[in-house]
Amino acid sequence: MGKQLPASELKRDESLRVVDNRTGKEYTVPITHNSIPANFFKGIRAAPGPNDRPEDETERGLRVADRGFLNTAVIESCITYIDGDNGILRYRGYPIEQLAERSSFLEVSYLLIYGALPSPSQLSHFTSEVLLHGPIHSDAEGFFRSFRYDAHPMSMLTSAFAYLGSYYGEANPSLQGQDLFTKAAKGDPAALQNMDRQIFRLIGKATTLAAMAYRIRQGRDFVVSPTGMSYTESFLYQLDHLSPTDHLSESHSNKPHPVLAKALDILFILHADHEMNASSTTVLQTGSSLPDPFSAVAAGCASLYGPLHGGANEAVIRMLLSIGSPKNVPAFLEAVKKRQKVLSGFGHRVYKTSDPRSFIIRKVADEVFAVTGRDPLLDTAMALHDAALKDDYFVSRKLAPNVDFWSGLIYRAMGFPMDFFPVLFVVPRVVGWVAHWRQMMLSPSGVKIWRPRQLYLGPSTRDYVPLDERTGAFQVGVGMEPSVIEHSGMTKRRKLAEAAGKVRSKL
Repeated sequence: MGKQLPASELKRDESLRVVDNRTGKEYTVPITHNSIPANFFKGIRAAPGPNDRPEDETERGLRVADRGFLNTAVIESCITYIDGDNGILRYRGYPIEQLAERSSFLEVSYLLIYGALPSPSQLSHFTSEVLLHGPIHSDAEGFFRSFRYDAHPMSMLTSAFAYLGSYYGEANPSLQGQDLFTKAAKGDPAALQNMDRQIFRLIGKATTLAAMAYRIRQGRDFVVSPTGMSYTESFLYQLDHLSPTDHLSESHSNKPHPVLAKALDILFILHADHEMNASSTTVLQTGSSLPDPFSAVAAGCASLYGPLHGGANEAVIRMLLSIGSPKNVPAFLEAVKKRQKVLSGFGHRVYKTSDPRSFIIRKVADEVFAVTGRDPLLDTAMALHDAALKDDYFVSRKLAPNVDFWSGLIYRAMGFPMDFFPVLFVVPRVVGWVAHWRQMMLSPSGVKIWRPRQLYLGPSTRDYVPLDERTGAFQVGVGMEPSVIEHSGMTKRRKLAEAAGKVRSKL
């Protein structure tokens, strides 16, 4: 792709030379950090050609089309680096392997948000603030009890984050002024303190809200976050403690199992951030209009809810259950090759070789299974894992197991229901979201609302036709008119009654 110039004509220059074959004009586009500014192309203009429509706006400059943001850098960031071709993931320059082995979730949280590993006193202060902000207003009990008994925990959690914003008017730029947080970029200490207070609240209350969404499904009273425990220990305690009035005994008999707490801590580290993924982008897209951070996090939560994002590990378990046993793996893989089945937990949008998190999580899985017992699905999982890695069809397509393949098995072994898996993804990812949000608010150039362009392919100008002058169907076809919906229950009976009334009126 591209024509190689003779060596005699080649001179290294950090720019891109573009020739517009419509006009014959040549342009030089600057290259910075191996990227070109999309805005530059607005200056490349031409008169409309024979195949151009007015809506193509050729005289207003070229637009850059990138469906799904496959090759668009939307922000400059110092937080997370991913080299998908070589299976590398680093937080603030530190390899994920080192952090998972030697660090803790709250230390990694500090690193992601503030840019450096903390000193002992800094970590102590940060940990204290996060855990102190865990408890939530007692009114929240009524909020959670307003949901149906079978409500999905992600629906509750998404709503709960937005609900949190109603408590803290001092965190709302719509009420306090749109520069409430952005003036922190100029060193305003009050703005920085206000920003950090909301970050403490979001991280601290993430486990509380998640536990409340879990316990309401169990029909149990809510538990106040305890003291004297780590972040993941506190979370497990709030999930599983039988009575809100029971307290830790001197022997710590009610403290969560250390292997499970440590496993969850490592999983939280692995899920804390992943660069510009769908939910992080959603948080920044929402945050660019300067709402309160609770609303931005709620938007990210809704994005992560989707099966193409946070539901991947749940899809792995459902896939393994559908396979049934190791003997059915060969037939399943053949069905995948024929595109009759979907292989979940293999491959990644970013990683083209292997997901570095998958090697870490495999070791964690063994440690958890040693405590919880061997899940019958593990035999099927291992058979699928081994068969896929030996099959040229999957190897050639670089479909190696990713983090979701093992995390679902660990969560299942720990006793979590499948629809709670995305919640266990959200809790640590809140850290990544607020790290990116904080970085955006502290941008020296300010915050610009994210307003992407589109390629309009719809009709050109049309004149309105009054309803009584329209003959026949203006637009028919699948998806081009409202669907006919089948009604039942109350609506069906009402429609039948209305129809009967019309018949009687004609008699």
